Amino acid sequence: MKKRVPEFKVAEFIINRWSPRAMSGESISNDELMSLFEASKWAPSSYNNQPWRFIYAKRETPEWNAFLDLLVPFNQSWAKNGSVLIIIVSRNVFEYNGKPSRTHSFDAGAAWENLALQGSMNGLVVHGMEGFDYEKAAKLISLPDDYVVEAMCAVGKPGKLKNLPKELQDKEVISGRKFVRDIAFEGKFSSLK
Repeated sequence: MKKRVPEFKVAEFIINRWSPRAMSGESISNDELMSLFEASKWAPSSYNNQPWRFIYAKRETPEWNAFLDLLVPFNQSWAKNGSVLIIIVSRNVFEYNGKPSRTHSFDAGAAWENLALQGSMNGLVVHGMEGFDYEKAAKLISLPDDYVVEAMCAVGKPGKLKNLPKELQDKEVISGRKFVRDIAFEGKFSSLK
């Protein structure tokens, strides 16, 4: 698939965002990284709680290897060429009253999407990951009990296809999406067939 074609009118920056894995290993500047966090902070959240937090390790720091070791081998094989690894967490209680927040993960997801979109607009690779050790990550970053590890992501400058292991090179393509009719239902839920 060379180009995504939407069914309905949508902003180009949404269509153009995708999650490649090929990264160059080059460093990104602090300003480039902080631009991503700046975008994330403007995400909506219940009661403006902003429960998301991003704990990161840059490639050239002592923390890098510990963050990389959290990943399953498949993700290590390509994320090792990233510039930054980020652990995404969210607070599961409200700051203002200490009561449980049912939408903390939903809100953190909105912040993650802002980060990913900004990274794409800035010409960076931003790739989210589920494949890592969540418990080990929580211990590594000294995560308080009222926070939950949500995901990790790798950020870097675009690399060449040859930077990827051979088995991933064929998979480095822009993916398609389900039809709108398969994800949005009027009145009642409908399962996919």
